[in-house]
Amino acid sequence: MSGFYKVLVVDDGERSADHALSAELAGLGFASVTTTLEASEEVLALMSSPTAILLQLPRDLSHPNRRLFQDLARRLRAKASDIPVIVVDPAATAAGGGYAAALQAHVAASKAE
Repeated sequence: MSGFYKVLVVDDGERSADHALSAELAGLGFASVTTTLEASEEVLALMSSPTAILLQLPRDLSHPNRRLFQDLARRLRAKASDIPVIVVDPAATAAGGGYAAALQAHVAASKAE
């Protein structure tokens, strides 16, 4: 993977060592900006053309913001159809190589098109 990729990570504000993405993304050559759900649209307005937007769902399946993340994903896909919007669930990505592996697959596929 070559080049410089900028990723906007939107999370629920939980950024413990086992839940943060910045180090994993940096190891794969991604620069990332992490923001909360509440500030995501304002931060996106300040970012010029991110390579992808990664929405990290809360771990708790009953968390009330899970639905808000899905709503944000729909709005972002409608507004910025050329930017991949990737919704990831911590439980699903733990077994499959992590968030960065999911992101890398999406970016590689979009660059091949």
